[in-house]
Amino acid sequence: MSDIIKQENAVAVSTEKQQEKLKDEILQLVTFSVGNEEFGVEILKVQEINKMMSVTKIPNAPSFVEGVINLRGKVIPIINLRTKLQLPPKENDKNTRIVVMEIVGRTVGFIVDSVSEVLRIPRGITEPPPPMVGSVSSEYIIAVGKLEDRLLILLDVEKILSGEERSVLQKME
Repeated sequence: MSDIIKQENAVAVSTEKQQEKLKDEILQLVTFSVGNEEFGVEILKVQEINKMMSVTKIPNAPSFVEGVINLRGKVIPIINLRTKLQLPPKENDKNTRIVVMEIVGRTVGFIVDSVSEVLRIPRGITEPPPPMVGSVSSEYIIAVGKLEDRLLILLDVEKILSGEERSVLQKME
């Protein structure tokens, strides 16, 4: 009986150490703004950040798809993150950027209001999202980072597009 208790204690200690290790893990994020919200995505998901460029409209595309661009010979669908997150429209300006990311093996560009910085934060300052964060549904959110003077919403870029939406984008390429 005491061997079972020792094993359970060892498992509990091991789990605590793993959780402590996760809290100390450093997240490297690219941060950007859309509307009044500040978002972050893992830096490894981001391929590049470009200034706003001419986007070719696609007939019958979903409302959140601005169109496509030719990026060094590759046709990339461009998604307006404001529209996708159901935020009010805004004219593009000198700060507007296209963040090119890899999502489930597809290269996709997201139009954001501005790109802020590359940020390193400990995972320990993040917590699971509440049901609604600002104006964004929690289904797209991995966590919320509590920084000194602001909240940072960590986006799950894999979930921003449904399977059906990804197949529509695939047909555009």
